[in-house]
Amino acid sequence: MSEYPSVNFLYLNEEDMIAAGVKDMKGCVEAMEEMFKLMKVGNYRMGGANGNSHGSMVSFPESSPFPEMPVDGPDRRFMAMPAYLGGKFDMAGMKWYGSNVENKEKGLPRSILMLTLNDKDTGAPLAYMSANILSAYRTGAVPGVGFKYFARENAETIGIVGPGVMSKTALAAAMAVRPSIKTVKVKGRGKASLDKFIAHVKSEYPGVEVYAVDSIEEAVRDSDIVSVSTSSPTGDPSLYPYIAEEWIKPGAIIESTAALRFDEDFIVNRARTVTDNIMLYEAWEEEYAPKAYNTVPIPAVYVQDLIAEGKMTSDQIDDLGDVLTGKIPVHRKEGEIVIYSVGGMPTEDVAWGTMVYRNALAKGIGTKLNLWHTPQMMV
Repeated sequence: MSEYPSVNFLYLNEEDMIAAGVKDMKGCVEAMEEMFKLMKVGNYRMGGANGNSHGSMVSFPESSPFPEMPVDGPDRRFMAMPAYLGGKFDMAGMKWYGSNVENKEKGLPRSILMLTLNDKDTGAPLAYMSANILSAYRTGAVPGVGFKYFARENAETIGIVGPGVMSKTALAAAMAVRPSIKTVKVKGRGKASLDKFIAHVKSEYPGVEVYAVDSIEEAVRDSDIVSVSTSSPTGDPSLYPYIAEEWIKPGAIIESTAALRFDEDFIVNRARTVTDNIMLYEAWEEEYAPKAYNTVPIPAVYVQDLIAEGKMTSDQIDDLGDVLTGKIPVHRKEGEIVIYSVGGMPTEDVAWGTMVYRNALAKGIGTKLNLWHTPQMMV
């Protein structure tokens, strides 16, 4: 967009993002699949000394002598998530967001997210875009890649635990890759959120049966796919949502973007653990040892703790990228139960943001803004 030294960039608000195709779930799943392949061969960088950090978080103390300083609360944080992704994307960028559950009292989302895309050589901004929908769709599309490979070809029933935004997009991904789905069961905490989710499913997928269940067990039993996305306090794993082995249908995939707990014997001896990016979980284990699962409550983090304790070995955890590149088989045995952990990575935002940005350029969508015509200070 720019003829240096003049620097221009494209601003995309939420309506622009929708017009540019941010809700194209099929395309988003394809972008995530390509991203995982690039990551498997190392054509990416994220933050941290190990190049695999989820991001850098600003949290707040429980109390402060400074009256203007925020204090700790549910989902109270700021976070920066930088990355570079190569291949057909060949883009650097960063998602930045602030989060506060009290936003809902103001009619705002819990988190407000923006994505900046930058020229990989100069660092100049190329785009600055609304990222709430983008982040939700890429978060749903990552489970979708797992569903595409591990779920039964004729999967008919999906159990949803947590009827929030992430579950809506995970369901959209499931429907995109398994259009055979006929039944949606949903477990939630409150009637209002359940009613809203059920109305959404009836509107988006006419003819699909959807109903609420009273327990996680009911959501899991007889389901070919289970998607878990709940908001749970961390610190005490005994309080994380729990799934018993006997509830799970043979051949099912259970996907989790949030806190989830299984019995140790099941995880060690019979479940197949798959990660979206094994190095992300290794980085978490390094950052939060010795009990990373107390801080990051995703099932594969628990497996990393068990490996650190000598109760499991590293060959008992599989990486999605190895499946996509053919290094390991899609299924290791018939009727296996796959526990698929989704951690979330800035490469996902950069991947889907790049595709939406290019669509916007091609369609003339968005507002062109100028950073400078000539920089006034040369550092």
